[in-house]
Amino acid sequence: MDARQLARALTKAEHSCKGRGVRLTRLRRRVLELILQAGQPVGAYALLAQLDDKRTPTTVYRAIDFLLEQKFIHRIESLNAFTGCPDVDHPHDSQFVICTDCGSTEELHDDAIAETLRRHGRTLGFQIDRQVVELRGLCRACRAAAAE
Repeated sequence: MDARQLARALTKAEHSCKGRGVRLTRLRRRVLELILQAGQPVGAYALLAQLDDKRTPTTVYRAIDFLLEQKFIHRIESLNAFTGCPDVDHPHDSQFVICTDCGSTEELHDDAIAETLRRHGRTLGFQIDRQVVELRGLCRACRAAAAE
């Protein structure tokens, strides 16, 4: 994410917070910035190490929880890491494709998949509150490197 995209994403997050009546504190904004800049999933302790001041894991996790609640970031369950959401204006269910070799992660946003899973849940008598869909395989670059 280049500097212009980062600034635009942070501005959108600030406007979303104002519209929702919640605060994007300095720490929350900085954690969001670090996650967006990472370009790949990043763990809480890696974020803690990048913060300029002395913060505790608890404060970082609180900031992460807020960002998750506001749908500004996503949790990659299998990696215990977080990635920025490129579409903060429209909260949505996502699916992720994760390379088993290099760890690169791409977000899919397929409403049909999300609705199909909710429909199947209802058929089984469940109300689906949260979806975790993570697909693993080799990315194009890793497949090409393996073929050489």
